Amino acid sequence: MPSLKTVAAIAIAFALTGCTAASALEPIPGSIIYKGQPRTKLTKAPIGSTFEHRFRDQFGDEYLEVYRIAPDRSLELLSRRRIDIVEFGLGR
Repeated sequence: MPSLKTVAAIAIAFALTGCTAASALEPIPGSIIYKGQPRTKLTKAPIGSTFEHRFRDQFGDEYLEVYRIAPDRSLELLSRRRIDIVEFGLGR
């Protein structure tokens, strides 16, 4: 019979595996990698460097995404946030 420490270590490993798999961001319409990786590679950008991409989706909502250049020169989507647009002077 496995010890309590072994059972706890296995449970923690399963919990951490579930967290990393669930945290992967999926591209949405407007994302650079929405329909797969771009055909051209960013050959001059240093591996590990990041850049931002700002766009509107099909509903008019604005987003800001952060990408990283992977060692194979593909793009990794690191984060996405919706930008709330505040309109001034409309008497609201």
